Amino acid sequence: MAARENPCCPGCSNRWMMSQDVVNEAYFLASSIFMGIVITFTYDFLLIGRRIISHSLVGISVEDFIFWAACAIGVFYMLYEENNGILRWFAVLGAALGMLLYKRIIGGRFVGLAARVIQKGIRAAAKALGFILRPFRWMNRKLDRHRQFCAGKKRRLHKCMKKKLTSMRKVLKISISKH
Repeated sequence: MAARENPCCPGCSNRWMMSQDVVNEAYFLASSIFMGIVITFTYDFLLIGRRIISHSLVGISVEDFIFWAACAIGVFYMLYEENNGILRWFAVLGAALGMLLYKRIIGGRFVGLAARVIQKGIRAAAKALGFILRPFRWMNRKLDRHRQFCAGKKRRLHKCMKKKLTSMRKVLKISISKH
């Protein structure tokens, strides 16, 4: 078999040179696999958020709808750019393969570990904030006691003033009615 000239490498002879179409198809498959990995990785962040903050069924449904709508737009854009918008089943299988590989290799451990790390970080931040705010809480308790004491004094003063005004009104009424 005669060696062919490689158009990208003049003077280089390679019997096993792939045609550009095969290279483009391999690149498209690799893009599909990568898209599947990115979709699953991004969805894991939703799962991490759900482990940290509890969601209602409606909230989860809305999140999922928005996420999958965004993914559909992303996949359509990739198909449009890479393959002129033509749906190729091996691209769908490539994305599914990427999702499966990610889930098998990284996914489950990543969600659990990231959720634990974030929860521990939140707890540590809450403890640090509690330590920083401790003097303010102490001052607030002291001021609250003082406010309660003053409020009690104010009520007693109000009651006393009301009694005095009532008695003065009665005296004034009696003195007016005598005249």
